[in-house]
Amino acid sequence: MNRLLCSLMLLLCLPAGANAPPMVSAPAGKLQGVASGNVHVFKGIPYATPPVGALRWKPPLPAQKWKGVRAATEFGAACIQPKGKPDSIYFWSLPSTSEDCLFLNVWAPANARKAPVFFWIHGGALSGGMGSDALYDGARLAARGVVVVSINYRLGVLGFLAHPQLSAESSKNVSGNYGLLDQIAALRWVNRNIAAFGGDPANVTIAGESAGGLSVMYLLAAPPARGLFAKAIAQSAYMISTPELKQARFGEEAAEAIGNRVATALGAKDLAALRAVDAATIVATTGKAGYLPFGTIDGRVLPRQLVDVFDRGEQARVPLLAGFNAGEIRSLRFLLPPVPADAAAYEAAIRSRYGDLAEAFLKLYPGTALEESLLAITRDAMYGWTAERLALKQTALGQRAFLYLFDHGYPAAEDTKLHAFHAAELPYMFGVIDRTPPAWPRVPATPSEAALSDAMIDYWTSFARSGEPRAASQPPWPAYGANRAYMAFADAARPGTRLFPGMYELHEEALCRRRASGTIPWNWKVGVASPVLPARGEPCR
Repeated sequence: MNRLLCSLMLLLCLPAGANAPPMVSAPAGKLQGVASGNVHVFKGIPYATPPVGALRWKPPLPAQKWKGVRAATEFGAACIQPKGKPDSIYFWSLPSTSEDCLFLNVWAPANARKAPVFFWIHGGALSGGMGSDALYDGARLAARGVVVVSINYRLGVLGFLAHPQLSAESSKNVSGNYGLLDQIAALRWVNRNIAAFGGDPANVTIAGESAGGLSVMYLLAAPPARGLFAKAIAQSAYMISTPELKQARFGEEAAEAIGNRVATALGAKDLAALRAVDAATIVATTGKAGYLPFGTIDGRVLPRQLVDVFDRGEQARVPLLAGFNAGEIRSLRFLLPPVPADAAAYEAAIRSRYGDLAEAFLKLYPGTALEESLLAITRDAMYGWTAERLALKQTALGQRAFLYLFDHGYPAAEDTKLHAFHAAELPYMFGVIDRTPPAWPRVPATPSEAALSDAMIDYWTSFARSGEPRAASQPPWPAYGANRAYMAFADAARPGTRLFPGMYELHEEALCRRRASGTIPWNWKVGVASPVLPARGEPCR
């Protein structure tokens, strides 16, 4: 009794609101979050109507305004997805999953006003992941004066299925891209509501890594997303060929034909039957059938292949930051082709596939360092070429673009041959080097690691604030420009020019020939796994 009385007396003596949790009154409704130091956190906010039942495989509808005060203290369910492999360095035990998963989370500086907004899109091959992943904790970025938003979006077949009957029921005669439309719906929610959290709806930076970087490129290309963001960050993005809605092209099956195969695998004769199948069964069955989710070129959400959008200068005219990691493929070895028997077999395969490009190819990727060459080929063809292409094309629009290479190693990563692996930059730029997944090579708690993380946080939040990446006591990051400048993050931040000379030109020419053929995709089938490239025809754009 005495303890209760003392507690009540203490509360009465506190300044008004001293222990009160943060509250926000937004157009969407009132929210109660939690305070973490000088950062206010709001979790599990619904930004769209649950896409369940008859709303499965339909564009998202705005969430209904709730009554009263909604507790925003727990993350919402992750979108339904396959279970990860416990031995993977990317593995977390999944929280609850559901089709009702269209939630976002906000980290805001206390007393923020017109702060820049950092809108994060998670990776996971468009088939896994969640905005609540501990790697994406926005507290350290918010402490630098940025409002951070992370989102869920529909994944896999539930997020990207195209089908003739889905197109027929659509008022726009298209289907697919539901996960991308979710991202756009979340951006619209931010546009309407983020000012209540202290964010500036006119200063939103979209950002993502891997499939999140692919999503950033989709949003740059998507007319419905225009005007909803002011800057873009694409980390380890990949500008590969994409299925088109109704026709087979560039070696890709038509998206609606893929949808027909999915329906057959599920034993569903019509949409009613498809929507009646349990979501977990859909994910498990289509995974075994080899379904791979991608956006669909439908002429409306995605008007044309990404390479064509950027060649024609039709993408959003915004400043851009893009880059990749030196060891991308060290943790993605499933993307590698079979290893040739020896250097001679490798060189013969390259000459037979690349023809007049073979000499330039072998100079960059010699048979004398076979394993390293194989890792570098796939890295450059997917991630390196994409990052530099984004910087070059955005510069051509008159926008400032900034290119980076993450080339940092530390003992645990080096010991497991995972130098600068895919996603290795994330703990540094989010400031969570002490909170990585269980099998992730452990980052040592040293001043040098903390200093690199601080520098990257500064550069990323500075770009979100002003479009210029700057960091305290760090070298200026030059724009890509005519000098083809970049920033390398190794033991420290070090600027340079002309990253991997000849790399971009080789893979751009290979793309040009694949695209000109009309029948060859551009993806991870490169090097000894490449189809035979046509001889040079008309020059590329």
